[in-house]
Amino acid sequence: MDRETRLKRLKFRAWHRGTKEADLLIGGYYDHYAAGWSEEEIAWFESLLDLDDVHIMAWAMQTEPVPDRFAGDMMERMQRLDFVPVSK
Repeated sequence: MDRETRLKRLKFRAWHRGTKEADLLIGGYYDHYAAGWSEEEIAWFESLLDLDDVHIMAWAMQTEPVPDRFAGDMMERMQRLDFVPVSK
């Protein structure tokens, strides 16, 4: 599958998680960073999306330790949460 098709599928999966909170966190992360991802980073995100939202969100909010396979730059960017819009 070519890069563009992979990214389109990932965008759909990132924005259709089942809860608004997960959509904003995971979809917002995708929107903010995906354009610059390498093939390795795309594969990391694909693997992440296979997991339950409760774990992804707990890692992003740092309420649970991140497993080694998901630790690193990509998760650290997700943990900043600076890509999630906040309404006032």
